[in-house]
Amino acid sequence: MKLVSYKTEDREHLGVFVNGHIYNLNSCDKQLPDEMNAFLQGGEVLMERAKKVDAEIKSGALSPKEEVFFELLAPVPHPASCRDGYAFRQHVAAARRNRKVDMIAEFDQYPIFYFTNHNAIQGPGRLNVCLIILKSSISN
Repeated sequence: MKLVSYKTEDREHLGVFVNGHIYNLNSCDKQLPDEMNAFLQGGEVLMERAKKVDAEIKSGALSPKEEVFFELLAPVPHPASCRDGYAFRQHVAAARRNRKVDMIAEFDQYPIFYFTNHNAIQGPGRLNVCLIILKSSISN
């Protein structure tokens, strides 16, 4: 499932991208919010509803109207914060080797991240990592 945030006539919406088309999730299921941040706050319950809509569109059981005139937005518009992963292990090991220092022993034991400027997030993109972070945050 590919979730997207998009804008039509100055309103932000939450959609699902299927076979090259965007469908408004709230139009398909009124219990789904029409905005990504509210959707993410709903956790697994809303995720399962969205997966069901996605599957029904793909199977042909649901034939919603596709969006025609839209502007893609950042996957999560207006996030409260943003954390960026430190790097791939191989990159860190190579950089440390180049500086003639040992690999950080704790690297594999703890997720290493830093906070980045959440106000700088803009434009279309992918959501994969955001959902992984959300799921682990909800579980704890």
